[in-house]
Amino acid sequence: MEFSTLEVSLDAGVATIALNRPDKANAMSEPMWYEIEQAMEWLDTTAEARVGVLVGRGKYFTSGIDLSLLMGLGAKIEDDCDGRRREKLRRLILKLQDTLTSIERCRKPVLAAVHGACIGGGMDLITACDMRYCSANAYFTVKEIDVGMTADVGTLQRLPRLIGEGMARELAYTGRKVDGTEAQQMQLVNRCFETPEALEAGVMEIARTITAKSPLSIRGCKEMITYGRDHSVADGLNYIATWNAAMLMSKDLFEAGAANMQKRDPVFKD
Repeated sequence: MEFSTLEVSLDAGVATIALNRPDKANAMSEPMWYEIEQAMEWLDTTAEARVGVLVGRGKYFTSGIDLSLLMGLGAKIEDDCDGRRREKLRRLILKLQDTLTSIERCRKPVLAAVHGACIGGGMDLITACDMRYCSANAYFTVKEIDVGMTADVGTLQRLPRLIGEGMARELAYTGRKVDGTEAQQMQLVNRCFETPEALEAGVMEIARTITAKSPLSIRGCKEMITYGRDHSVADGLNYIATWNAAMLMSKDLFEAGAANMQKRDPVFKD
């Protein structure tokens, strides 16, 4: 696909999706929001793409939502009826939310590799990913509080489930910066790498490991973990029973068993 704000490539099952506005610190402009959702739909439906890696080009991962998008809101929602104007704003917010939910909706795992700044909307973006990794020079901040607004596209809903309610409240109320080391300590990221280069190599190694597993099983794991986050244990157990009643007896299961017996690496269909 052709993108104006992203750079997308596919190599040996790993799709790299790069925020590509380095001259603007990868600020998330209106076109970028729509293209992120398009990229997730592409990742979901492209069989040979087994895992996605989300990165940022240039000095920063992202400086967050582009201020030009915020400044242009008035013109987008203009209406002589106050109720309709507010309805338009609500629908716009829901659309931006859905862009990030498309990361969760994508059946393939999406790994975020963060270097430099990850500000505001960038936090909304990475909290929707399956796993997060960073380099030591990374920092994270829920910046919305410093511009007089309440974060509204996912951070306040997803971040407490990652780092706990108390710490999420601290970051949301203060807007303070969290460096890479602290981000790992609070489990915002799975791992903090020494350098951006080590980050890239480490995340690609993890992505390659995932591509070698049963794609159907990986998709099932993502479905179940995401579902379980928002439902009771009983609901999750019931759902996995239904899922495996449908998906368990796959060619992947038999290929994995045969490969184990023959002491070789399994080869799975996309």
